[in-house]
Amino acid sequence: MTDSGGAREESSVAGTSRRDAVLESALGVFARYGYRRTSMEEVARTARISRPGLYFLFESKESLFRAAVTQALERDLAAAERLLADQGTPLRERVLGAFDRWAGRYVGPLSNDVSGVIEQNPDLLGAIVVTAPDRFEALVTKAVEDGPFPETATSVVRTLISVSVGLKHQVETRQEYRDRLAVAIDLLVG
Repeated sequence: MTDSGGAREESSVAGTSRRDAVLESALGVFARYGYRRTSMEEVARTARISRPGLYFLFESKESLFRAAVTQALERDLAAAERLLADQGTPLRERVLGAFDRWAGRYVGPLSNDVSGVIEQNPDLLGAIVVTAPDRFEALVTKAVEDGPFPETATSVVRTLISVSVGLKHQVETRQEYRDRLAVAIDLLVG
């Protein structure tokens, strides 16, 4: 590899991490203000990037929103997949960890707004609002099929998803979400 190639590679890595940081900041701003009230100016200020720099990375607020939510969903799915694949961890803990990453981190005052923004703007996100939850369900179902009642795995997972959705609207903290979801997992997964 030449020096110029190495510099290009480092620049690409730095650009990727900068882009990721902007997307994380943007998700927080969208959660705080909602999609309609979020301005590119506020995202730029929060991300500590110039407004022209932000527009260099994302051509519009819509593309920024789509990228921020997609990145969050992809990260959550990857984390859930890693947790569920860890055969050295009991099934109960793997399932609880996957749900915590998928939904638990979105519990609480500001975090509830992230889910709300996503739910209120599905047309901006496209197919991922359907494909990501379907992928999550499939990952958890596959893990539960290895449990004591493989024949009921699909029903059990769908019930846990329903419980998770309900809990997100009932609890104030991530810990309370985890504690109550653990009860449901114990009842359904054993």
